[in-house]
Amino acid sequence: MTQIFTPPETRIAIVTGGARGIGAAIATRLAEDGHDVAILDLDREQCADSIRAVEATGRRGMAVSADVSDEDAVRRAVAQVADTFGSPTVLVNNAGVLRDASLSKMTVRDWDFVLDVNLRSAFLMSREMEPHFRATRWGRVVNLSSIAALGVFGEANYAAAKAGVQGFTKSLAIELGRFGVTANVVAPGFVITEMTREVARRVNLSIEDVTKEMMVNNWVGRAGIPEDIANAVGFFADV
Repeated sequence: MTQIFTPPETRIAIVTGGARGIGAAIATRLAEDGHDVAILDLDREQCADSIRAVEATGRRGMAVSADVSDEDAVRRAVAQVADTFGSPTVLVNNAGVLRDASLSKMTVRDWDFVLDVNLRSAFLMSREMEPHFRATRWGRVVNLSSIAALGVFGEANYAAAKAGVQGFTKSLAIELGRFGVTANVVAPGFVITEMTREVARRVNLSIEDVTKEMMVNNWVGRAGIPEDIANAVGFFADV
């Protein structure tokens, strides 16, 4: 028998790493689409602009300070959102970091840090959200991967983490589908954000030079912007 899963009247989204860049654009897009939005980030104060953008749409916004690679912090953060807004129904695992180095120069600390923030956090957040999805009989998980999952020189840690996100998401879809939950991945290419600007500065290049280099294999003909990614996430959060 085919089951019909109906979305709740009040849709509540959690976006990790939503203080700036792609995460901030996602938070705004979800609010425009009718979600109340909670942003989880290390520094609650840095979320102020994102929260103002959410609230400008007429939806509720809140910021929670949390290290999403820490199990206890994740548990407290999701509970705080549920206590304030109600049971969350949409999870966007966007938090991510880079620690670039060639294999011979990469430290175990940098390997672990990138895997923890990019992959471990997606696992912890998804696991903590599962009871809410099951109770509501509806949920949407959108995980941010990257084309770097295909392999990039100097980013073995990041490539491994983002490839792991893709495999993890496929397993989520299989496990949680029977509860009305979908799980999808958005894998951006080169997007101009503060993080990519920081990378350019570290290698003593201008963002214009980096963009020109990245456009060699970019058939769209331009660099991505955060709103491009937010639009894709918004689609998966609602279908």
